[in-house]
Amino acid sequence: MKNHNVYWEFSRPFTLLMPAIGMLAGGIVAWGADPRAVSSWTGSGARILINLAVGALMAAVMNAGSNGLNQIYDLEIDRINKPERPLPSGRLGLREAWRFTAATMAAGLLMAWLVNWQCFALAATAAVLTACYSAPPARTKRWGIPANITVSIPRGFLLPVAGWSTVKTVAMPEPWLLALPLGLFIFGASSTKDFSDIPGDRAGGCQTLPVKYGVRKTALIIAPFFVFPFALWALFAQMGYLSAPRPAIYALSAVLPILGLYIDVRILARPEELSSGENHISWKLIYLMAIVAYAGLALIYGWPRSN
Repeated sequence: MKNHNVYWEFSRPFTLLMPAIGMLAGGIVAWGADPRAVSSWTGSGARILINLAVGALMAAVMNAGSNGLNQIYDLEIDRINKPERPLPSGRLGLREAWRFTAATMAAGLLMAWLVNWQCFALAATAAVLTACYSAPPARTKRWGIPANITVSIPRGFLLPVAGWSTVKTVAMPEPWLLALPLGLFIFGASSTKDFSDIPGDRAGGCQTLPVKYGVRKTALIIAPFFVFPFALWALFAQMGYLSAPRPAIYALSAVLPILGLYIDVRILARPEELSSGENHISWKLIYLMAIVAYAGLALIYGWPRSN
């Protein structure tokens, strides 16, 4: 039982809910998008529900594997930044960590394959980018902007597209246009996790944005990404590229920037507080904002409407 608890802690359970919701929301959005209530893969309602459930579980499991891989390669950094975590504290060995990471990544890819080949291709691409972020020789975590890119593509941009793939083919513009603002949002938001890691990242040669530019300047750099990306949904709807009701898209495009502005106020008022602890309120608010964005899209597209 103790080992189970350690593995659960190693998976960083707080981070698993958002990708699962993103996958599920992406599938619901695809179901509600034109042509409504039609799947590219099956005519069975039961099979669609299975795809949605397997896809959501896949996203959570692969995220646990991603977290494990990051902690393995960040072990020396975490000895400085987070010595209480399972690996640096000695409560979990490297061999056990590798087994957990390999098992969760393999299980996630298998689940993606069971959904369909497009879901597998997107999941495999996300896995490669995850490895590029954490593992040598790429280890883009060392390079600031490339680090944010290799986080935002799998966790922001590809995630809702993969969710869409559980129901409809992604060979159409709409899922990619819906995903673009979420990818831009995660691009900025991914730096918030780096503020509290400055001492270890600096010692480990990782030039994250807070290490490279300092706390205050980095806060100013990432602030726009919490507000402006979501206006793109309103623009795409106005241009006729989205099949959801325009008023609802406009409303969501207005509500999310308000939440983003609140996060910006919390960050910019006292940016130095971001580096004072791992669980700064902005990090939790960002996860909440992402969940609201996914839930909002699922509600807008999934809500019954007359033709």
